[in-house]
Amino acid sequence: MVERVPLYLEEPPDLINPGVGVHGVQSLRDVFRLPDLWQFHVYGYHADLTINGHVYPVRPGSVSLVPPGVQVAFDYRGRSEHLFAHFRTALAGDPVMVPVVQDAGVASTVLSDLLREAIRASPGGSRRVVAEVWAALWRVAQLPEQSTHGSSHAAVATAVAHIEANLARPLAVPELARVAGISHNHLTRLFRAETGMTVVAYLRGRRMARARHLLTSSTLSIPAVAASVGINDLQAFNKACRRELGGSPRAVRTGKYGR
Repeated sequence: MVERVPLYLEEPPDLINPGVGVHGVQSLRDVFRLPDLWQFHVYGYHADLTINGHVYPVRPGSVSLVPPGVQVAFDYRGRSEHLFAHFRTALAGDPVMVPVVQDAGVASTVLSDLLREAIRASPGGSRRVVAEVWAALWRVAQLPEQSTHGSSHAAVATAVAHIEANLARPLAVPELARVAGISHNHLTRLFRAETGMTVVAYLRGRRMARARHLLTSSTLSIPAVAASVGINDLQAFNKACRRELGGSPRAVRTGKYGR
């Protein structure tokens, strides 16, 4: 049975730092304990996480919320990258009981986006950074009950997490199916049932959503933005922006949309 812990979200968290953790390179095992900080992780890999003597398998799309003072041990299977935030909470209002580990399913995409926004807006405890993490915590607290026990479409969550981690390079449905451990046709059926769209349409939408963010919120050059979302042909990127975002990359960047 998955352990639940009380999380106070009535007031914004006292955010210490969001970031990207890269592990499993020098050692396949890490042990952590933060005496006075919560640990919030969104995973992009497979590993075993031990909390209070209980082993939880984590996979792409899993999230964990570990209270202060609790020791955790990670057993990795190779290079492993996750998004994290360390924070304190004020004991205000009624707590929300949340699982220490759960499968966020397709919601992991939104959680990843929120944490990446916080990471980009760091350093410092600006209101924007805190707001992004606070929103992510509320989304975790409101995940549907079935996610606690594992989504019936875990393969979709795995494919989505792989997409999020690899938007900068070419991706094809057969590769996503291999990562998810199911056939091409099965992934296609599950994806349409869970998201309402094809795998290719979802991938295209995620690429262009990331492109919109980079164009409007960063100083990266347009060729760099295109490369960051896996489109190295500038003409193709221009066409994709016009088709999906309603204007050229320059128009999206300046806010002056128009075909």
